[in-house]
Amino acid sequence: MGSAAAYQLVRRGVRVLGIDRYSPPHVFGSTHGKTRIIREAYFEHPAYVPLVRRAYELWQELEKASGQELFLQTGGLMVGPPEGMLVAGARQSAISHSLPYEELSTEEVRSRFPVLHPEEGMIALLEPRAGILYPELCVETNLALAGALGADLQYGERVVSWQCGNGAVQVTTDRGRHDASHLVLAAGPWLSELADFPLPLTVERQLFHWFKPSERHGLFHPDKCPIALWEYKPDSIFATFPDLGNGVKAGIHHDGEITTPDAVRRDVSHEDDQAMRAQMRRFVPAACDRILDSRVCLYTNTPDHHFIIDRHPEHREVIIASPCSGHGFKFSSAIGEVLADLVVAGESKMDLTLFEAGRFGKRQ
Repeated sequence: MGSAAAYQLVRRGVRVLGIDRYSPPHVFGSTHGKTRIIREAYFEHPAYVPLVRRAYELWQELEKASGQELFLQTGGLMVGPPEGMLVAGARQSAISHSLPYEELSTEEVRSRFPVLHPEEGMIALLEPRAGILYPELCVETNLALAGALGADLQYGERVVSWQCGNGAVQVTTDRGRHDASHLVLAAGPWLSELADFPLPLTVERQLFHWFKPSERHGLFHPDKCPIALWEYKPDSIFATFPDLGNGVKAGIHHDGEITTPDAVRRDVSHEDDQAMRAQMRRFVPAACDRILDSRVCLYTNTPDHHFIIDRHPEHREVIIASPCSGHGFKFSSAIGEVLADLVVAGESKMDLTLFEAGRFGKRQ
């Protein structure tokens, strides 16, 4: 979110200083792992669809501006019980926003995509525009274009504190002090310690594995194998990706231990491996050979798993940007534009009601 905001702001002529305690793209937050899914028929809530549609447009603009390929269209399957959270939610979003989709039976999925094995009683919703983003390259590209337009990007610098006064913001880091008219906090798992007001956030350790296919290697190629989300038990999901040359990627969504960004366990245990392998044996058995690689990343979760994109409740100069609850990267191009709109124009064209920071207080 920070890299996209830096680019969107500086291209409007705003003077931009970007600060990161590491050197992005890095492996300490939530923006690594070679691939991320982008999809339109959004089971989480239909309100996300206009945001992701704009994200598609902005990823395409970023590709044209940079000459980089950032997106690969593979199509996407949402697989599970017909009235389960995943399929029913995706269907509702598709119908609400007139998105193209197909519903496939278990037999139709197995026939069309022979390496995928939904169980009896499951169906799938197939959406054609879903695919893959390359997260490290997306961040690099935003930052490269922002830097070329004059953004001052400071890496290896840690924000210690900030304060507001007289319509301005003062940010103190371990290197010194910076003064600005606005501050965008896009600190991911470090947001709680920087926001300076209570936010009900939890940081969750997440894993992805890359498996070597044991057979049918060619059928895992992205032109034959879409990305897929699987509701493998009620309200529980894992994701699989086609093989881009480094194995079939898979990860369980929201099943990790609670941690902090500085204390997270970054080693991957035998038990971690076996939990993922069990789902692959059930649904993608041809990919269940040896594990080629494993990575730990972080989800920063709100209680309802929706984002926070809002002004600080006490300081309008400060904007809080999206603890993403594990599903936000695809939107980052559009959220960068939203943040730039909030800074420059004071408002966004997008409906941000779902993402208001005050919603948690309202529920108490």
